[in-house]
Amino acid sequence: MDLNAGGGRVQFLQAQLFPVCSLTPAAIQERGYLGNFLTKGLRTNQLEVNTDERTLRPIARLKEPRELFALPKDKEHGCSQQAPRWPIECQVLEERIIHIPNVPDIPEFYYRPSGNELKPRPVGEENGIVVFNYNPISAVNYFSRSAVNGAKIVTNCHPYNPEEYDGLEFESRFESGNLARAVRITPTYYELYLRPDLYTSRSKQWFYFRVRRTRKNVIYRFSIVNLVKSNSLYNDGMRPLLYSTINAKTRNEGWRRCGDNICYYCNEDENQPCSDDEVECSYTLTFNIEFSHDNDTVYFAHSYPYTYSDLQDYLMNIQNDPVKSKFCKLRLLCRTLAGNNVYYLTVTAPTTSDEIMKRKKSIVVSARVHPSETPSSWMMKGLMDFITADTAVAKRLRHKFIFKLIPMLNPDGVIVGNTRNSLTGKDLNRQYRTVIRETYPSIWYTKALIKRLIDECGVSMYCDMHAHSRTHNIFVYGCENKRNAEKKLSEQVFPLMMHKNVADKFSFENCKFKVQRSKEGTGRIVVWMLGITNSYTLEASFGGSTLGSRKGTHFSTMDYEHMGRVFCETLLDYSDENPNKVKKQTKLIKMIKKIRKREKREQKALKLKKLNDQECIIEEKLKVKQSLDESLS
Repeated sequence: MDLNAGGGRVQFLQAQLFPVCSLTPAAIQERGYLGNFLTKGLRTNQLEVNTDERTLRPIARLKEPRELFALPKDKEHGCSQQAPRWPIECQVLEERIIHIPNVPDIPEFYYRPSGNELKPRPVGEENGIVVFNYNPISAVNYFSRSAVNGAKIVTNCHPYNPEEYDGLEFESRFESGNLARAVRITPTYYELYLRPDLYTSRSKQWFYFRVRRTRKNVIYRFSIVNLVKSNSLYNDGMRPLLYSTINAKTRNEGWRRCGDNICYYCNEDENQPCSDDEVECSYTLTFNIEFSHDNDTVYFAHSYPYTYSDLQDYLMNIQNDPVKSKFCKLRLLCRTLAGNNVYYLTVTAPTTSDEIMKRKKSIVVSARVHPSETPSSWMMKGLMDFITADTAVAKRLRHKFIFKLIPMLNPDGVIVGNTRNSLTGKDLNRQYRTVIRETYPSIWYTKALIKRLIDECGVSMYCDMHAHSRTHNIFVYGCENKRNAEKKLSEQVFPLMMHKNVADKFSFENCKFKVQRSKEGTGRIVVWMLGITNSYTLEASFGGSTLGSRKGTHFSTMDYEHMGRVFCETLLDYSDENPNKVKKQTKLIKMIKKIRKREKREQKALKLKKLNDQECIIEEKLKVKQSLDESLS
């Protein structure tokens, strides 16, 4: 051995000072417990042990390092990479719920209230029979641990004798499900109670549950009696959603709007309605339903479900596609408190030139920070479908931009069926100013990603997708640029272009651009404060449209997906540097100025009218008082 060589001297010293001794079975037996512990207890799958052919000594080396953010591929099934992780107090049924995505050929109309709808007051379990009762309880009122499939034991949540009971069977212990209790008041009338967001007593709006043992030609009434919002689109004709398993199999039918005699009202006395600040104030959604089949399995939902597993299936299909995988890279942004993956998808045309990549601006789009706002996931799906398609417009967009898509910011909340919050019990869309990475990881890493993109290539647009429970149509919230005279009203050009591209769904009139203090922790405002002029919240109504030919009809998943495609088409038009297109945008700014001036005049006239009305009322009261004084005198 050449001891003068650096490597040779090291090997010589290692051989002399630390000789490698092979352990035969006899030697192991002699060494007893310690020998067995060293050979069995300290085994690792990170080492490869081979034998040197020349010296016959074992050589241990580390395995090839795995890619840090690589995701395992399931080529056989092409589905979930990671089973959803639940808080350990949550019970989960083994079966996975899958719905076919088919939508009606004709838009479904709103329900038209007659004004004579029944408003039954809640009577509670004292006057009925509890037929379903599920409320996951933690020893401590905060998230502690998680596991795949949650609790080890799944108990019976149906406190009745199946042989004697002939009513409906309720269930919600599946992904995104939410129903805490069902009380049978009469054979055809059921009071339903929703579970609040985990580790809070607030946010009870999202519902998604299953009903079995149905009977056809019987009119049932369901009343969800512990809702918390003082107003709802149900008052304007929105209907709940129903999915029939039999109709799905026999007619290839997906989710359909359902219900009659629909009413949403305060549970207190109408003459003394409670204010939003009162904790005890609750509201009821009541409706009639008639099932089409005996012994059907039926699902009810507030909006079209889109689960964490649905998202993973979709993303894995993109990753495993031999064409799309060339320009799409799926990465792990972070893991949530429960250990679920937060993915982000990078979509751009590949190039070997660093200069070309640096010239590309980035577009950041996120969705589903609020678990119940499923329309945001369908809009994101439409966007991803369009931007990964083999079309001329999609290719131009991929050559022009780098898309960073975060399709589900709050998978924990989505999995457990929360309405608004994460497992911290907080609204993640108020935490963008936070510096606490461990508590709000998806928000912290999203903000870090945006800051890095600003430094590396710049961000042309940021859009966070949501859904709205009190307003019709699709619209945006933006941030007005009062301080920068050159950019004044420029943030309103893109929304106006979207309105022109899809005037029967998107309403520019509903768009708002004020920066309110109460919203300073939102993604839209925090990103705007980082210097991004085009920072938006895209809101899609849970209900439907009041515009054009679509007036008075519900939105379907196809409508939401179409909005994602319109976003991409408008983006290409908006970013076109053609002089004619630039002139068109200048004209649009002039049009916006006229619109805003008209709105100011209308607001001023409305204020004057209110003042005049108040003066008239005061004058009438004074006259009444004077007449009383005269009569008394």
